[in-house]
Amino acid sequence: MTAVHHLPTDISRKKSPQTTTRGDVSRKKSPQTTTRGDVSRKKSLSAGGQVQTPALYYATVGHTRHFPIQNSFAYGVYMWLIDLDAIPTIPWPFGWLARFEGRDHLGDPDRPIKDNVVTYLAENDIDLSGGRVIMLANARVAGYVFNPISVHWCYDRDGALAVILAEVHNTYGDRHVYLLRPDSAGRVRTAKQLYVSPFFDTVGQYVMRFSPPAQELSVTMAMRKDGRTPFSATLRGRRRRATRAAVLRAALRYPFMPLLVSALIRYQGIKLWARRLPVVPRPAPSPQKGVQ
Repeated sequence: MTAVHHLPTDISRKKSPQTTTRGDVSRKKSPQTTTRGDVSRKKSLSAGGQVQTPALYYATVGHTRHFPIQNSFAYGVYMWLIDLDAIPTIPWPFGWLARFEGRDHLGDPDRPIKDNVVTYLAENDIDLSGGRVIMLANARVAGYVFNPISVHWCYDRDGALAVILAEVHNTYGDRHVYLLRPDSAGRVRTAKQLYVSPFFDTVGQYVMRFSPPAQELSVTMAMRKDGRTPFSATLRGRRRRATRAAVLRAALRYPFMPLLVSALIRYQGIKLWARRLPVVPRPAPSPQKGVQ
């Protein structure tokens, strides 16, 4: 398999003999890189075929609580799909619309996200040297980020899916990484470990299903407990190219997306509390090695 070279993560506006410009956007030519607008993208192969990053997913998130009371809601979001070897940057004056930082994900906050993922996998006896990681997540917008879930598709050097990391965050500042080995249909079960909702304890199992990060994306999660499914969540979206215009449109359609997500979660919690759903005390956090 032909080696894939890393792309530059910064987009310079400075003209040079190796650079072509369109409007106020500079782009360095490379046989491995295609550009549109001002965001570099790398073509790559995954289980879902050819994937181009960075990209945006316009998606719908749905939550359904089945008992002891019923409650459902759905809202629109946009999320980023990026290659951790080629993290995109947006030039001034729009850089505040999307940043990706090590402190927002697992591992050492001062190291690159990819390094932390590879280190975490190595600590779990998985060698990802020469491999690549595609991440689905919210970007930091105006200095703020919140990711209820970030998904890392981890591919080995031959392009085969090694594992998926589902990184779950709660509103208390805790995070937990679920190391998953889905079957050929993307299905996997894992024990629940993190206190996420104040109305559920940490007992139970998650039944998850992940599509490849292709044109259409689907991530589902159902919580199983005592033979029942008290809660389920879905994320379904469609990919779009992450051009500068597309990023601006997404930011206008969903202003301050991470803050909006965080506010909606709290709003739904207040509604459930007002309906007298019992609150489960939060257990003392148990930091996960290589994650926090």
